[in-house]
Amino acid sequence: MSYRKTLKLICGIAGGSAALVFAAAAAADSRGYFGEQRGEAASRWSRFAVVRAAQPAWTPASHTPAPTGHAWDFNWDKRDPSTLSNGKKKESTTEDPSSERDNGKPKATRNILLIRHSQYNLSGNGDKERILTPLGREQAELTGQRLAALGLKYDVLIHSSMARATETANIISKHLPGVELVSCDLLREGAPIEPVPPVTHWKPDAVQYHEDGARIEAAFRRYIHRADPKQKEDSYEIIVCHANVIRYFVCRALQFPPEGWLRMGLNNGSITWLTIRPSGRVALRTLGDAGFMPPDKLSRT
Repeated sequence: MSYRKTLKLICGIAGGSAALVFAAAAAADSRGYFGEQRGEAASRWSRFAVVRAAQPAWTPASHTPAPTGHAWDFNWDKRDPSTLSNGKKKESTTEDPSSERDNGKPKATRNILLIRHSQYNLSGNGDKERILTPLGREQAELTGQRLAALGLKYDVLIHSSMARATETANIISKHLPGVELVSCDLLREGAPIEPVPPVTHWKPDAVQYHEDGARIEAAFRRYIHRADPKQKEDSYEIIVCHANVIRYFVCRALQFPPEGWLRMGLNNGSITWLTIRPSGRVALRTLGDAGFMPPDKLSRT
């Protein structure tokens, strides 16, 4: 086998570092460091021996990342059927215990589509003046068209009571006739928890974290949980709110450190999709999806 073919083979097996070792071995062999009287085969195998010695032994354990966090908490929403007990005595001793447990288990999957409000007027004095810009209204139309195009049977459209979220929800609602519209104060924008690492351009007071954090956590507990056992079919719920609220929800739902919420960014009018299984498993299907908008319609204000 030629040096060139041998070099290609080793690079494919062991990577670039092995190629450097092989080159050194070839140079050493050409100078007789591996023995003056060796034949071609002996010379070739001497080079392979050097390369093999330079590579760490492969074992499954050495290439498997070690877990860095806590195990998944299946009772994160305090609705795990195996932990629920109402303290009532059974009225009939003939009732099948397994049947009773099955009746108390969630069977449906909840799909929660979190929509960030569209672009709004940042120079407005107070919430009432911070309404959508012309671009923001276009974005809301595009988001409404996208949600309609998905062809899902939406159960409800909940929105923050702030002006920019309310206006965004009203425009989206035009594309989803028959879907109930509900306003909620808990979903208003705020400072959920002090971010890590800290940022210099945004530093709310400690009292704001204390007050907003409790409210946003209450919103999470109200809206992000597995289905009720009485729910028979999968549901699709839309929540129009704000970037800080959505990012905090995502961290909490995935059991990531909530203080990492500011490491993510969301475009205006984007769609974040959480799926909550009956078992309590949570999946993030999309984060800040705005691919349905033309590039000139994208913003992040």
